[in-house]
Amino acid sequence: MKVLVTGGTGFIGSVVVDTLIREGHEVVVFSRRIPRLRKGVQSVQGSILDFERLRMALAGCDAAIHLVGIISEIGDQTFERMHVEATITMVDALQGSGIQRLVHMSALGARPDAPARYHRSKAAAEALVRSSGLDWTIFRPSLVYGQGDAFVNLFDRISRWSPIVPVMGPGTNLLQPVAVEIVAEAFATALKSTSSIGQTIDLCGPERLSFRAVLRRILAARSRSRWVVSVPWPVARLQARMMEWVFPALLGRASPLNRDQLLMLHEDNVGDPAPALQLLEGNPVVGCFPTFSPFART
Repeated sequence: MKVLVTGGTGFIGSVVVDTLIREGHEVVVFSRRIPRLRKGVQSVQGSILDFERLRMALAGCDAAIHLVGIISEIGDQTFERMHVEATITMVDALQGSGIQRLVHMSALGARPDAPARYHRSKAAAEALVRSSGLDWTIFRPSLVYGQGDAFVNLFDRISRWSPIVPVMGPGTNLLQPVAVEIVAEAFATALKSTSSIGQTIDLCGPERLSFRAVLRRILAARSRSRWVVSVPWPVARLQARMMEWVFPALLGRASPLNRDQLLMLHEDNVGDPAPALQLLEGNPVVGCFPTFSPFART
């Protein structure tokens, strides 16, 4: 197939693109910046909110994988624009191009009444996809880890020089980390699976680990002994508020911690891995979902 991938230059997107190429697909990466070209990859530069540019990039394609998303806002890159408006543009461009197949990335925990604006905007995007009339599949990943991820590498860097590793709040909220290679295989497999059409599928690992347990697993993988210290919520909110100003104003980039993320840390981020396992049954690359091994390649 010839597949358009939005967000194909990011942490997850780059692995998705590599997986598609390995499985024999032709890939068009649609991105704000022209990425380093790889064999079998065509690059089209443009804004995800530019309908005409996106429709041009879709010419000759059989399907689209929509991965665009942000975890922290900066400037005009808001949750509303990058999750909701971007999805509107994608759906309109697919409909205008006569392309039916769409595989869309949402997030575990997305729901209209969620405390976090991130989750609410993801839920709004899901609703747009479901009402599009397209042949859609929605994936909801949990915490995705792998080479170059933001979460594991952040705490790896902190623990490299600091005797203390901070955890926001008590750290008892549950996560189900999933390897980026599993996520990529799920997206690639869905393209050729008619049974996944019209399905919303959780992408999460087999283990439900507390935030503290995830941090201790990272430390153990590096053979480091550190104190994992809880940061009270009021202090964490003040810290996040300061970082939301400092990083965009002084460093020109989004803050690695924001108050919306703190709202998400108040609740568990868990799901059911069974439907994804069923989708990937017989996949020679996957076999089974690995337990959380922070620095191991699957």
